[in-house]
Formats: sequence, C-alpha cells, structure tokens
Amino acid sequence: MTLLLLGALLSWKALPPVRAQPVTFNEIYGFTSPLFHTSTRTNSDGINPGGVSLSGSTLYGTALNGGSWGYGTVFSVNTDGSGFTNLHNFTAPSPPPSSSFGGTNGDGANPNVGLVLWQNTLYGTAEYGGAGGRGTVFSVNTDGSDFSNLYSFPSVTYSSNVGSSSNFNSSGAAPFAGLVLSGGTLYGTAQDGGSFGNGTVFAINTDGSGFTNLHSFALSEASSNSDGIGPQADLIISGNTLYGTTVYGGAGKSGTVFALNTNGSDFTNLYNFTGGADGSRPYAGLILSGNTLYGTAAYGASGGDGTVFALDSDGSGFTNVYNFTGGADGSHPQAGLIISGNTLYGTAYQGGSPGGGTAFAVNTNGLNFTELHTFTAFSTSYPDSNSDGTYPSAGLIMSGNTLYGTAFTGGIRGNGAVFALILPGPALGIAPAGDQFVIVWPAWATNFVLQTAPDLTSGNWSNISSGTVTLGTNYVFTNTLTSQTAFFRLQQQ
Repeated sequence: MTLLLLGALLSWKALPPVRAQPVTFNEIYGFTSPLFHTSTRTNSDGINPGGVSLSGSTLYGTALNGGSWGYGTVFSVNTDGSGFTNLHNFTAPSPPPSSSFGGTNGDGANPNVGLVLWQNTLYGTAEYGGAGGRGTVFSVNTDGSDFSNLYSFPSVTYSSNVGSSSNFNSSGAAPFAGLVLSGGTLYGTAQDGGSFGNGTVFAINTDGSGFTNLHSFALSEASSNSDGIGPQADLIISGNTLYGTTVYGGAGKSGTVFALNTNGSDFTNLYNFTGGADGSRPYAGLILSGNTLYGTAAYGASGGDGTVFALDSDGSGFTNVYNFTGGADGSHPQAGLIISGNTLYGTAYQGGSPGGGTAFAVNTNGLNFTELHTFTAFSTSYPDSNSDGTYPSAGLIMSGNTLYGTAFTGGIRGNGAVFALILPGPALGIAPAGDQFVIVWPAWATNFVLQTAPDLTSGNWSNISSGTVTLGTNYVFTNTLTSQTAFFRLQQQ
C-alpha cells in the first residue's frame, strides 16, 4: 500500500531543514511473574515469548515457559496492548523433559518460535512432549478452540556416532523451529533425530496426515559432515524449493545454508561457514529477495560478534553485509531478517549500550547501519523487570511503518515482552544554493521515491527518475531555480 506523506509536501519557497526523527518504542505487553520461583514456573499468560505473527490488529505468538503447567502457551494480544488471551496451556510432560530424555504428554511442551496462520487456524511446533516425548506439530484455532496434536515425533534410540552420543529415529526429534505453509502442506525442521541423529527436514499435511522425512542430515565426524548438523530455523519456500540453515556441521564445522525440493530431492549444500570472517552458527532462517538470500550468523567475523550475510540462491556470491562489533550496534544475532525496499531489519540478542540487545536496520549493500532501539540490561533484583525487555531472540514483522517483535525476558513484569517500534517517515528538506535548489532526504529511505507536481489539486505527480546522488547518509537532488512553483514529496513504493 502506498503512503502519502503529507508532512513532506513542500514548495521550494518553504525551506524546513531535515531533522532526525526518533523511533518510538512501545511495550505492548509484559509477561507476568511466575507464581513460584522454581524450575517449573507457572503463571496465567506465559514466560519467555518467541516470535509473533500478525492478522489484522491481532498478534499471535508462543511463550516457551509458563502458563498453567509451566511448559508454555499460545497467546494473542491486540496491537494496542488490549485483549491479551491465553489460547492454550501446554501440559506437563511426565517425567519432565531434559536434554537427554523427553517426557510424554498429549499436546507437547515448550514451544519456541512463532506461528503460521491460515484462515482461522494457527500452526506451530513444541520442542518436547507428545506421545514420543520428542516434540509435536500442533494446530489451534485463533479463538483457542480445537487444539490438535497433528504429529508426535517418536522416541529416539541412543547409540555411538564417531565417539559421540547420537539419537536416531525415523522422522526427527526436538523441532526447535517454526513452520512454513504451501498449499495444504507444512514444512519444518527438527534439530535432532532422523537416520543419522543430526536432524531432519520434514513435511506434513495440515490435517496431520502424510508426514514425510524429506532429508536426514548426514553422519558426522568430529562435527564435520557434508550437509550440516542441527537445523534450528524456519524454512522459506520459493516455487518448489526450500531454503534453510543448520547451526553446526558442514565442511567448516560452523553451519551451512542448504536447499532442497519440496519432495525431498536435489538436496544441495549451498554454503559452508568457516567460523572466520564469514561467520558461524546461523541459528536463524533466511529471506529471499530476487535471487539473493539474506540471513544472520550469531558468531564469527572479526570480533566474533556475528554477521549479516547475503548469497545468491545458487550458492554463489557470498557477501558479508555487516559485521557486528559487540558495541552499540549489538552482538550475536539469533533471529532472521525482514526486508522492505533495500533495507533489512533485524535484532541482535546481546550488545548495545546497556547490553540487552538491539533492533537494527541496514541497507542490503551494508551501508547506513542504524540502531533502532537498544534494549535495557537486566535489573539486579527479581523479577528482572525493566521498561522495554531484554534479549530479543526472535525476528521482527512489519506492518506499515511499525515493526513488532518480542524480548525473551525483562519487560515491565520481568518475564518477556511484546513490543512495537514505530518508524518515522523520512524527513524531506529543501534549500536554495545559488541559482539552484537542493532537496535532501535520508539514504535509509530506499523504498521511497521523490515525486514532483505543479500544484496540489490535480494529483498530477510524476517520479523524478534522474539527478539523485548519494552523499554520506543522504540522498541529494539538485536542480535549477525557476519562477514556476513546484511541489515535492516522498512516496513510499
């Protein structure tokens, strides 16, 4: 949808300067303190939220912990902070899950990430629980009704794999990532299990039928293998091709980017991270713009603080878009990116001035990195409350000029927060320069185009297609002064 920025309409006879406009931060909802400060923490709404999805004016998401039994929730909340609803409380597995064994229950336990919405049904994964104790794929209506355990990942068999303990089964175990929907089929990843114990890519119909193990990640030798180990991120789909990442493995032992067809054929290891300048441990999924994949690596680069990277969808042309310094810009990005125009938006789990992580924007060419918000570090007393949240581990979504996301902990009640970042429209400045006039606007506004019209009544706006240059952090357009009146505006594309 195009946006007419009335505040940026001006004649060259009116000469307001370009002023930096702040990003507005709003905490939409803060998750409550647990009823008991124990390892199994219970409350009414959830603890440690993952990603959110948006439908209309309602956000839907999951919380990893908390709820009636302490094993997570599905929730909804309006974008203005009203109407919070706990849609589902995940029940307690028996025995409690651990890193080496998953207790069983009927619905799953500990949902980590966001949800997929189709019509009035939400789809997601839980890392533990289910009939096999190794996680579930579930669905629930947006009003909380008709919760369904679509698939329970089976129990695993432990054995020795090149000197290390591995867990094998037919389909995967511990689905840490969310799902992607195409037609009536859900696609996802499991970080463990499968034929070699290193995780799987799977498909399942939305009614729970037709579960298929599309790919089992290969046997490893000292954490090195041909395709990767431990996928923990959502997949993306383009045509009949799925793209994803693994956290470990590959030739460099530091993770991979991979592609495969939706029927499981033609698996391709597109890139092996080395753990050096290119980064390591891509926990997050990818986005695709044109023929370019963009993502984040949580570690590596010059200071070990992580990267934003790009590569062509055929695996060529790997580029470090941005290297985090661990300072004001943030460090260790664990979430994926979104793109608007030529601007990438994301979160860094740690770093920033107070050390609680950041939300950032950067152009796809690596220029104009902007720290949109620095999250406050932990307080020194329990609960660890603050005004905005701490450790944004999930990605952002965008609606208009507003970004929505979550902080894993902190917030006004100490156990995580849902937040909104309202981006200002770009300011447009104009000034005379001898016999010319100069129009200036910020270079981060890559999805806006400069337009001109002779008056404000005819609606006869035309794009200015030439004459714009980039100087520092601004776009600059220069033209000759005339006696005719002209109006200019920035129009969002």
